Amino acid sequence: ARGRRSLDQGQLRSIRAVADLLAAALGNAQLYSREQETVRRLRDLDRLKLSFLSTVSHELRTPLANIKMAAHMLEISLRRLGVLDDAASVLHRYVGILHEEGQRELTLINDLLEVTRLDADTEPLTLTTIALQHYVPHLTESFCQRIQQQQQHLVLHISDQLPPFTTALPYLERILTELLHNACKYTPAGETITVSAQATANGLALCVSNTGVEIPATEGERIFDKFYRVPNNDPWKHGGTGLGLALVKKLVERLGGQIHVDSGSGQTTFRLEFVFSS
Repeated sequence: ARGRRSLDQGQLRSIRAVADLLAAALGNAQLYSREQETVRRLRDLDRLKLSFLSTVSHELRTPLANIKMAAHMLEISLRRLGVLDDAASVLHRYVGILHEEGQRELTLINDLLEVTRLDADTEPLTLTTIALQHYVPHLTESFCQRIQQQQQHLVLHISDQLPPFTTALPYLERILTELLHNACKYTPAGETITVSAQATANGLALCVSNTGVEIPATEGERIFDKFYRVPNNDPWKHGGTGLGLALVKKLVERLGGQIHVDSGSGQTTFRLEFVFSS
């Protein structure tokens, strides 16, 4: 009898252990189901957000383009009348504001459309193989006059031994153009903008650096967030949309690369890294 009681107790413990495991499994299944439902709802909300931004941006772009055209025609008419001959006149200033602010808003809308398009991740990549040692110097030519006017210096360090690079050319152009635009905007007179490219162990690295300005370490990651701008880091009050670097990061990732920022000792460097598949 004692043996049977011992056996019954062992069975009871086993049943309780199995029941505990089943209860835990059921709880985990319910938790997983709730998490999946939350993920689904978040995805639905994200799709609605992208759809809303895309629709609003499209609706705003057409009237803004018309406003810019009207401002251009107004300027032509006023110049014919000689009203804008005096560059210090109030009318001359107002026309300039119309052009600048209209272009700023149009840039914001175009950037919004680009970000929503990249978030949707539905557009296939059209790949082209290029020689960066020829492509990068050609791209930087369009910035030479601006750099000279702002009394900055441009230096290129492009290795002649770079491997062929297969990429989506419009994306790469937008990435480098945006980084160079930022470098031109924030580099003080007398300082240097450097563009470099070199082969790595399993790919290549592209860098855009500028001296005379630093990004605080606490802001290093946030600068890639949408609409984020480093506080008190625009002494020249250039303005901007706060979407440029967010767009750059999305484009780099769309190309399968990574972007990092390193800032200190009076210099800021954006480093793009691409790994070649074997």
